[in-house]
Formats: sequence, C-alpha cells, structure tokens
Amino acid sequence: MKEPTPPAPTPIDARREARWLYWQCWRLVDIAEKLALPLSTIASWKARDKWDDASPLERMEGITEARYVALVNKPVKTGGDYKEIDLLGRQVERFARVRRYEAPGGHEGDLNPKVANRNAGPKKKAAKNSFSAEQVAKLVAAFDQGLFGYQRRWADAGDQRSRVILKSRQIGATYYFAREALIDALVTGRNQIFLSASKSQAHVFRSYIVEFCKSVADVELKGDPIVLDRGEGQEPATLYFLGTNARTAQSYHGNLYFDEFFWVYGFAELEKVASGMAVHKKWRKTYFSTPSSVNHGAYPFWTGALFNRKKAKADRVDIDVTWANLRHGQVGPDRKWRQIVTVTDAEAEGCDLFDIAELRDEYSADDFANLFMCEFVDDALSVFPLAELQPCMVDAWEVWDDFAPLRERPYGERPVWIGYDPSHKGDSAALAILAPPSALGGPFRLLEKAQFRGMDFAGQADAIRQACDRYNVQYIGIDATGLGQGVYQLVKAFFPAARAINYSAEVKNRLVLKAKDTITRRRFQFDAGATDVASSFMAIRKAVTDGGRQATYEAGRSEETGHADLAWAIMHALDNEPLEAGYAGAGSRSFMEFSE
Repeated sequence: MKEPTPPAPTPIDARREARWLYWQCWRLVDIAEKLALPLSTIASWKARDKWDDASPLERMEGITEARYVALVNKPVKTGGDYKEIDLLGRQVERFARVRRYEAPGGHEGDLNPKVANRNAGPKKKAAKNSFSAEQVAKLVAAFDQGLFGYQRRWADAGDQRSRVILKSRQIGATYYFAREALIDALVTGRNQIFLSASKSQAHVFRSYIVEFCKSVADVELKGDPIVLDRGEGQEPATLYFLGTNARTAQSYHGNLYFDEFFWVYGFAELEKVASGMAVHKKWRKTYFSTPSSVNHGAYPFWTGALFNRKKAKADRVDIDVTWANLRHGQVGPDRKWRQIVTVTDAEAEGCDLFDIAELRDEYSADDFANLFMCEFVDDALSVFPLAELQPCMVDAWEVWDDFAPLRERPYGERPVWIGYDPSHKGDSAALAILAPPSALGGPFRLLEKAQFRGMDFAGQADAIRQACDRYNVQYIGIDATGLGQGVYQLVKAFFPAARAINYSAEVKNRLVLKAKDTITRRRFQFDAGATDVASSFMAIRKAVTDGGRQATYEAGRSEETGHADLAWAIMHALDNEPLEAGYAGAGSRSFMEFSE
C-alpha cells in the first residue's frame, strides 16, 4: 500500500503574519479565518513563539517590518508609499539604537548621535577659579555696599602709591583689604601680595576672599597661591599669601598688603624685600597695623625718621603723626598717605560693633589707650620688652612640622602642659596649651591659646576638659586664688593631678623669673601672628606690695584689667619646669621627670 503524501509545510510568512495580526489586537479566531488556517494551529503558534511575552520594542519592530514588506512588495507604488518606506527605514535605525542602549554598556550617546559626537572629541578641562563678567559685577557691587566711613576713605585713597594706617583692634581692616585686593585683581589683572608676620595670619586674608567669592559669586577658589582666571583674552591675576618666608620671595611682584607690620621681627630687612615686590610705579603698597612699642623697628618708618635718615639737614622734612593731623588721612612730605583710626573714630563713622563704655571698664587706661586709641607703648619699664619677645615669634606653619591644628588630635599623643588663668571680676579667662621641650634645654611651644569672657566656673572647667579630649595632657596649672578655687575644684574632679597655684608676692616672683629666663634664652616659641601674646607679656611691670617693703609684678591681675591673662596662663604652664631644669648639669634626672 502506498504511504500517504505528508502535507506541505505552512509558509513562514503565514506564521509571521499571524503574529503581526495578534500584536495588532486581532482575536485568534479572526486570524484563523483571515489566513484560512485551523484555530488550533494559530493557538499553537501563539504558545510556542510566546507572543504575549514579547516586549513593546519587539512588537513595534514586527509591525513596522510587516508594513515595510507590504509596501515594498506592491507592484505599483504611489508617492505616499515611497515616503512611508523612507520613514519606516529610518524607524528601523532608531530601533537599532534602542537595542544598543539597552545592551550592557549602553549610554545616552547610543540614543542620540549628537551626544556621542559631542563627547567624541578631546575633553576641555573646566576652568579653575574662573569668573564671568556678571560674577565680577556682583562682587564689585557687594564690595561697595556696607562700607564704614573710614573704609570708604581707604577706598578713596586706593590710588596712592603708599598707604600707612595705624588702627584700633577689630575694626575690620583685614576683612576690608582682602576684598579690596580681590576686586583690584579681577578688574585690573594686577597681582596681590599679602604679607604677615606668619603664614597662618596671612591665610586670614585667604579665608575672607574664599568666603566672599563663594557667598556672592558662587565661585569656589582653590590653590595657594590663588590664580584667578579672568576670562578669554585676559591675563590671569595671582594672589600670594606670605609669612616671614617672604625674605626669600624676591621674584614676586604685585600690589603689597603688609599686615601688622608693627609686630614683625626684623622689620628693616623684611621691608626691603616687601617694597622690592612693588617697586614698579603701577603697584600699590598698603601697610596697616595696631601699635606696638616705640622701640620697634617700624616706628621710625611711621614717624618719618627713617625717611630723614642719611639725608642732609636741609633735605629733611617734618611729618606730623598726631591723631589730630591724621584722623582723616593725609599725604605727608615723604609722599606716604597716613591715617590713624581709633575705636571712637570707627564708631563715629558707622561701626557699631563695640560697646566702648564696657571696653573702658574691662581694660586699664594704659591698655585701652594702646589697644583701641592707637597709642604706642614705651616698653622700657616692661619686664618683657618687645625686643626680647620678638626672637620668640616664629612662623609656626613653616617651622612646626609635627603640629596640625585642624586635626582631631592636633599634636598626636605627644605630651602637653596646660596653664589656666581663671576669670576674675571684670577680666577674661585665658587658656594656654604648651608643648614641653623634647630634650633638656629645648624650647617650649605655644600650640594653642584661648580667652573666655563671661563664663561661670562650670563653663571655664568645661573648656579645660575639652582641651584634655584633644591633647595628651600631662599637667594643668591653675590660679586657685580667690574665685579661681571654684574652677580648680571642678577641674580636679576629672584631672586629679591638677595643680593649684596660690598667688603671693613670692609666687609671682617665681613665675616671672621663670618666664624671663625662658624668654631671654629663646626657649619659648609662639606664632608671630599672635600679637596678643606679645602685648600681654609687655603689659607686665615691676611693682611693690601695699606695704612698700617687697618688689612684685603686676599687670592684668587687678580688677581693672584683663589684658595680661594670656601671659599669666602661659607662666602657669611654664611653672611645671623648675628654674634650673633648662641648664646643663641641672642634675641626673631626665627632663620628663620634672613633671612627675
């Protein structure tokens, strides 16, 4: 018997057409009727080919393909047919891009060729410290707003070749000149040089500039020095922040801002270098400072005596440096523009930051005159004249490589000693953290200092506790005389080895003699920017007891002044080392045994 002939296979086109019709929402029964196929066959294809599991992209691709094939197979085509064929062909290209985007490693450039082309070329580095014209305009406007009268006068004198300003403390000079220099750099392209007694003090300018640019123009400045990008076709301007290392910075040039020049060590040498940075006539020089001692090297520079030196008598000039003559600023015969701004001048010209009556109560008449009324100190009667203190003033950022003040443990696990002078009636409290010498006869270093006003016993004790959390404290010396006893008792609760220093004429003599010996032998170092430390020591003078029978020392200990509290706090820490400990042959004990 002859075997039956097997049925011919169903054309693949019918299977595809059935799937395309299903994706166009046709029912299975309607698809079977249209294609003249059994319903069971259509249902079998649907199950085996998983039509329902197809993604939207697959369905769109299928329907597009069906329409494309149908149009291409038409024997006679209209103009509309050709347009649709072209459109469908471009649609297939888009489907291919979506496929690449969905594949591993796909990205936005797979969907949009313009993005890919844009990213294909070499990447242009984002400009650093860049300012647009609009941002510069915002900074200029912000700088001009809210100036006090004396600051406006400084701005008006900005075209002077040399400005020399004697000022009260805390009237915003550093703040103002930081902004003035930035604006000048952005507008004119001139470099700006900030010179201070120490690198840390110079960086106060930098912090003001960085904050100003961020808050007003939303530009985050980077670098040290800071190089300003002034835009295409404009020369950049550089901001330099220098400490005493500027003695070797001969190559710098620009406008010069010399901060606290009455306190720097070796002013004559440093001023030669500083003025050399601004020797060209286009540069400007600005010197500003609180007063120190009439014996400081910058005093002849201020009075004009330096200008007259080595000049013939007929060529010498008289320069009136009294407050009455200079309160509004004036150009002298030596072509320097000078001004004196006291705290009362500042208040009269809009500065409302002070309560002058309270300051007069808090400071002695001499201290108030020096700190706020721009009067120089004649330190000839001081136990610690400025000439002795200046060799102890160092650029801490440059010479102390084992101290990082911004870290959680600034001095690691190395030992420190703390001296504390509590707050009495009307004065402030002072905290001094000293690094003791690492070897016999080595220097003490003032790592940190702080002053507190208006704090009760618990608050003062908590300030000491916080210092103990940050440092490996081995010794704490506290003035426990009178009201200081309360602070001492609270500190002793968490630091049992705290030592009470009960004042008497003999104790004062011991403290001062130890400090005098340490300072004159240059065994004490503190950052040159800490002019308040030098002022505090300079305020200490010889005195006699009430009975007039015994010599002693006074300053900042009476109720009328708190100016010398930093000096006494430092001396409380130094007191942990016996007077003879710093000398060779002081005994067989090691240095660290003295603290036990």
